[in-house]
Amino acid sequence: MNLTITPKAQKFIRFMLMADGGPGAGFRLAVSPGGCSGLNSDISVQASPAEGEVEMEVAGLKLFLNAESRILLDGVTIDFTDGAAKTGLVFITPTPTVCGSALGLTA
Repeated sequence: MNLTITPKAQKFIRFMLMADGGPGAGFRLAVSPGGCSGLNSDISVQASPAEGEVEMEVAGLKLFLNAESRILLDGVTIDFTDGAAKTGLVFITPTPTVCGSALGLTA
Protein backbone atom coordinates (compact mmCIF):
# COMPACT_ATOMS: atom_id res chain seq x y z
CA MET A 1 0.00 0.00 0.00
CA ASN A 2 1.35 3.40 -1.01
CA LEU A 3 0.01 5.97 1.50
CA THR A 4 1.69 9.32 2.17
CA ILE A 5 1.05 11.37 5.30
CA THR A 6 2.38 14.94 5.21
CA PRO A 7 4.26 16.35 8.22
CA LYS A 8 1.25 18.57 9.10
CA ALA A 9 -1.09 15.56 9.09
CA GLN A 10 1.44 13.52 11.10
CA LYS A 11 1.52 16.26 13.75
CA PHE A 12 -2.30 16.32 13.94
CA ILE A 13 -2.56 12.52 14.24
CA ARG A 14 0.18 12.42 16.90
CA PHE A 15 -1.65 15.13 18.86
CA MET A 16 -4.90 13.14 18.70
CA LEU A 17 -3.13 9.96 19.83
CA MET A 18 -1.51 11.82 22.72
CA ALA A 19 -4.76 13.53 23.78
CA ASP A 20 -7.19 10.63 23.36
CA GLY A 21 -5.14 7.44 23.47
CA GLY A 22 -3.33 5.37 26.01
CA PRO A 23 -0.33 3.11 25.60
CA GLY A 24 -0.55 1.18 22.35
CA ALA A 25 -3.42 3.25 20.97
CA GLY A 26 -3.72 3.70 17.24
CA PHE A 27 -5.51 5.90 14.74
CA ARG A 28 -8.52 4.22 13.13
CA LEU A 29 -9.02 5.47 9.60
CA ALA A 30 -12.02 4.04 7.79
CA VAL A 31 -12.82 5.32 4.31
CA SER A 32 -15.60 4.45 1.90
CA PRO A 33 -16.54 5.63 -1.59
CA GLY A 34 -18.29 9.00 -1.80
CA GLY A 35 -17.73 12.68 -1.15
CA CYS A 36 -15.98 15.30 -3.30
CA SER A 37 -12.67 13.43 -3.50
CA GLY A 38 -14.41 10.11 -3.98
CA LEU A 39 -13.88 9.23 -0.30
CA ASN A 40 -15.87 9.60 2.92
CA SER A 41 -13.99 9.05 6.16
CA ASP A 42 -14.48 8.10 9.78
CA ILE A 43 -11.50 8.71 12.09
CA SER A 44 -10.97 7.94 15.77
CA VAL A 45 -8.35 6.96 18.32
CA GLN A 46 -8.76 3.36 19.51
CA ALA A 47 -6.94 1.08 21.93
CA SER A 48 -6.73 -1.77 19.42
CA PRO A 49 -7.85 -2.71 15.92
CA ALA A 50 -11.48 -3.77 15.53
CA GLU A 51 -12.38 -7.11 14.01
CA GLY A 52 -11.37 -7.14 10.36
CA GLU A 53 -8.86 -4.30 10.74
CA VAL A 54 -5.11 -4.57 10.27
CA GLU A 55 -2.55 -2.60 12.24
CA MET A 56 -0.12 -0.81 9.92
CA GLU A 57 2.68 1.64 10.55
CA VAL A 58 2.94 4.60 8.19
CA ALA A 59 5.39 7.44 8.88
CA GLY A 60 5.90 6.07 12.38
CA LEU A 61 2.17 6.22 13.14
CA LYS A 62 0.08 3.21 14.14
CA LEU A 63 -2.98 3.04 11.87
CA PHE A 64 -5.91 0.64 12.07
CA LEU A 65 -7.32 0.04 8.58
CA ASN A 66 -9.97 -2.34 7.24
CA ALA A 67 -9.58 -4.05 3.86
CA GLU A 68 -11.71 -1.52 1.95
CA SER A 69 -9.75 1.40 3.40
CA ARG A 70 -6.42 -0.16 2.45
CA ILE A 71 -7.61 -0.47 -1.15
CA LEU A 72 -9.12 3.02 -1.34
CA LEU A 73 -6.14 4.73 0.33
CA ASP A 74 -3.55 3.26 -2.03
CA GLY A 75 -1.81 6.20 -3.71
CA VAL A 76 -3.53 8.82 -1.51
CA THR A 77 -1.77 11.67 0.30
CA ILE A 78 -3.23 12.69 3.66
CA ASP A 79 -2.67 16.33 4.54
CA PHE A 80 -3.98 18.64 7.27
CA THR A 81 -5.53 22.04 6.74
CA ASP A 82 -6.30 24.65 9.40
CA GLY A 83 -8.08 27.64 7.97
CA ALA A 84 -11.13 29.83 8.38
CA ALA A 85 -13.21 27.73 5.99
CA LYS A 86 -12.21 24.26 7.23
CA THR A 87 -9.94 22.44 9.62
CA GLY A 88 -9.05 18.77 9.45
CA LEU A 89 -7.51 15.99 7.45
CA VAL A 90 -7.66 16.29 3.68
CA PHE A 91 -7.37 13.25 1.41
CA ILE A 92 -5.72 14.02 -1.91
CA THR A 93 -6.40 11.30 -4.44
CA PRO A 94 -4.13 10.55 -7.42
CA THR A 95 -6.90 11.76 -9.75
CA PRO A 96 -8.52 14.61 -7.82
CA THR A 97 -11.99 15.81 -8.67
CA VAL A 98 -13.31 19.33 -8.25
CA CYS A 99 -16.26 19.73 -5.91
CA GLY A 100 -17.24 23.36 -5.52
CA SER A 101 -13.92 25.13 -5.06
CA ALA A 102 -12.06 22.51 -3.05
CA LEU A 103 -10.10 19.39 -3.87
CA GLY A 104 -10.04 16.49 -1.49
CA LEU A 105 -12.10 15.65 1.55
CA THR A 106 -11.93 17.11 5.02
CA ALA A 107 -12.51 14.74 7.89
